[in-house]
Amino acid sequence: MGRRGELAVFRETFARDPEEVDFPFLFHVRGNGGVGKSTLVRQWEAAAREQASVVTAFVDDDVHDALEAMETVSARLGQQGHPLKRFDKQLAIYRQRRHQAENAAPAPQAAPGEPGAAESVPAASPSSTVAAQVGLVGLGMLPGVGAFVGAVDPQQVALGADRMRTMLNMRLRSHDDVQLVMNPVASLAPVFLEDLADVSERCERVVLFFDVYERTGPVLDAWLRSIVFGEEYGGLPVNVQVVLSGQLRLDARVWGDWLGQVTEVRLEVFTEEEARTLLAAHGVADEPSVELVLRLSGRLPLLVDMLARSDPGTGDSIGDPSETAVERFLRWEPDAERREAALACALPLQLNEDIYRSAVPEAAAEGYPWLRGLAFVSSQAGRCRYHDVVRAAMLRLQRTRSPSRWQQAHTRLADMFEQWRLAAEADLGTGTDGHWEDAAWREHRLNETYHRLCANPRTALPDALHQAVHAVDLDLATLRRWAQILGQAGDDTGAAALTSWGQRLEAAGEQDAAGLAVLTLLLAASELDPDGRSLAYRVRSREHRAVGDHESALADCAAALGLAPDTARNYAARGETYRLMGRYEEALADCTRAIELEPDYEWAVASRGQTYLAMGRHEEALADYTRAIELDPGYEWAVASRGETYRRMERFDEALADFSRAVELDPGYAWALGSRGLTYQVLERYEDALAEFSRALDINPGYAWALGSRAQTYQAMGRHEEALAEYTRAIELDPDYAWAFANRGETYRETARFDEALADYTRALDINPGYAWALGSRAQTYQATGRHEKALADYTRALDVAPRSEWIINGRAQVLLLMGRHDEALADCVRGLGLDSEDGWNLGLHAVALRMTGDEEAATEQFRRAVRVSAAGAEGEGPKAAWAHECLFVMTCALPDPDGAAALFDALLDRAPARNLIQELAEDLALLRKLLPETGPDTDAFVRRLEEILERPATP
Repeated sequence: MGRRGELAVFRETFARDPEEVDFPFLFHVRGNGGVGKSTLVRQWEAAAREQASVVTAFVDDDVHDALEAMETVSARLGQQGHPLKRFDKQLAIYRQRRHQAENAAPAPQAAPGEPGAAESVPAASPSSTVAAQVGLVGLGMLPGVGAFVGAVDPQQVALGADRMRTMLNMRLRSHDDVQLVMNPVASLAPVFLEDLADVSERCERVVLFFDVYERTGPVLDAWLRSIVFGEEYGGLPVNVQVVLSGQLRLDARVWGDWLGQVTEVRLEVFTEEEARTLLAAHGVADEPSVELVLRLSGRLPLLVDMLARSDPGTGDSIGDPSETAVERFLRWEPDAERREAALACALPLQLNEDIYRSAVPEAAAEGYPWLRGLAFVSSQAGRCRYHDVVRAAMLRLQRTRSPSRWQQAHTRLADMFEQWRLAAEADLGTGTDGHWEDAAWREHRLNETYHRLCANPRTALPDALHQAVHAVDLDLATLRRWAQILGQAGDDTGAAALTSWGQRLEAAGEQDAAGLAVLTLLLAASELDPDGRSLAYRVRSREHRAVGDHESALADCAAALGLAPDTARNYAARGETYRLMGRYEEALADCTRAIELEPDYEWAVASRGQTYLAMGRHEEALADYTRAIELDPGYEWAVASRGETYRRMERFDEALADFSRAVELDPGYAWALGSRGLTYQVLERYEDALAEFSRALDINPGYAWALGSRAQTYQAMGRHEEALAEYTRAIELDPDYAWAFANRGETYRETARFDEALADYTRALDINPGYAWALGSRAQTYQATGRHEKALADYTRALDVAPRSEWIINGRAQVLLLMGRHDEALADCVRGLGLDSEDGWNLGLHAVALRMTGDEEAATEQFRRAVRVSAAGAEGEGPKAAWAHECLFVMTCALPDPDGAAALFDALLDRAPARNLIQELAEDLALLRKLLPETGPDTDAFVRRLEEILERPATP
């Protein structure tokens, strides 16, 4: 009542065509607390629901970021039969991937030349530097963070972002999963809008309400502006309206260019006529009572309505109108139990029937329906809450009237929430960190902390700050809740220290390096207890690792261990840091110590397995992965990582079994699907490999790694045009995908498109100058085109990065032989043999070098050794045997043994080798004929046969 004009403004929109140029698609209801904003927008929502085929979603300050806002909208629309199914599915994937990224050890590195092979990140990319600089400039708008901004080098922030992206690539393998974890809003908002568009096609109108926007605006502004005006993620359909409601003006820095398109509805206190009308509707007509209500309420609609529901009588001069109004309201309620219940229920932040029964005297236990019907109580999603104006007045009244009763009441509520929290812990059965993953447990802990702060701000602050460390360890939305609870407790108790802490934590949480900023702030607090400090150092070490600052991470781990020397997780954190630094022995020692302290700590066990895998100690890696799986049979990362270990050991059946088990545990685990495809590819089961990569792409059409892997499979099959198309698609999805550029270059090289090959290798090296495989491959291309000096330079650069890479050592030996620098080539051949003296190719190339230096006797003996080794490897079936057979044939040609070579050639073709082996054989034979021209006449027939085979179109 009294807002007929404002209600009519909104109702009239349903008679208008949303396609009209001046259609009011964005409302902002603004006014001070208590003027009836929430009541008005609830009336607007009710008016919308009265229309045919109109659905609504109401969002209040229970949300703390854009993801929670989108999730709430989806839930509200789902209750009306219009769920956002694709968004809900993608949100579930995001949470799963974030869990994998944060709580699992990194995924195993790929072998050189495979999709996702490790690539160092020595410098930030230009695009990320720009993004970081833009973000840091934006921080200047936040109060109290200028000093931090000035101390941060944008290049370092960008470098950290690139390193974070590389780390996530190693853990998740899917470019889209990496983007999802690094920027979930950018990944999820387009899906949200697509689903919302589908709903809008089925409904006449969709209306989204965002109430209490003065609280949620700082974290929702950028996202909302973007979706309303279609800047970044795509825009809203024309029949979707947005209503914002809050006390403050919209932030001109965010909305400035679009404020002209906002329909603002400004609410003031009631006019005297409106107040009198409302009083008359409630039967308050005698002039003394009307005058008293007008004076007590200041015509604030909430208080007018509250007082109008009782018989005010007459009163004396009043100092604090809102407080006196509360006193009089309680005095006029005839039921004493209800008066006490109304006061007691102002203490909790929110109410449901369980909280109500725990808060009120036993005599009022059945009064929850009565409470929900009070004018100042609003309901949402099964809970209710007092209006801020009335709650603040009631809290002030109780705190000042009896500080001891205030303390007792809050302590009783804190104890109640503690009991509920402990019961939830018993049901969850997880460790301390695991509890934080559970939303219900977090709500109990949050409320418990609030009430203990209200009961005794000084003694409760250390634990509250300790819990804030846990909150930032989980995510920024949880941190914002904790910061707001601290600030709320400060406002409600008048404790300035709590209010200050809440404000500082919120400001730090909005910075680009939010985790580091918040933890540094907390570590500077004298109130933080030793356990909390140890946890903060450990969590901050993770933040340092994420941006590649391993020395700072080690320092924080040392500080954490100094405070808590017998904490397994501190040792595990330092072990992980050592592993990332390549200090594997120290990593093993720390992981082992962590396991000694906490034998069932599956993350430490799996992390030690990852360290063993990096060291090539496969059996020990298998043992640790198996132990981690025994501790948690649903640990899909450990299952997949064990599969990767089996794959590296060429125990392919066991690898396939583990990848399949990982997919059973998580049908959307695209990396496990891709790894199973990669295993099929190694086995030359190319059709099966293509099917697996296609399954991964069905789950995630933007999965660049799966596209690259499918391209590599086409490449192995000789289907070069399809391979080039897939590599190009992968690059379009991820323009910085160095592996895809290098492998597209390899495909160009195989088809003699050398200029294009060189361009792609160079682009890969621009992205990652330390990419040894790309350097070696570009060297091969230079070698193939006779540019031996350039080839030699690239091989040498590659060996600086990967000094134990046999194929690069052999490549440099080959180009040195072609250049006539036989002694240097011979030295490289000896170096290769030092790495593996029982490798047929190492032996054979050494034999070639010996012959070219004139040592025929030694050369012949070495060729014969190469033949013996290769003959042993060629026994049996499978790709490895086929490659050994190819080496055996080439070495037999070099001896020379024409008859033996002819028999081996026919036997090799009888194996029906993969097309890439035929390509490799042609290249090896061509090199042999260049280095040892005397082999030419005996190999002419083989060359012609190979050319005929390669000229045939590849079979699809």
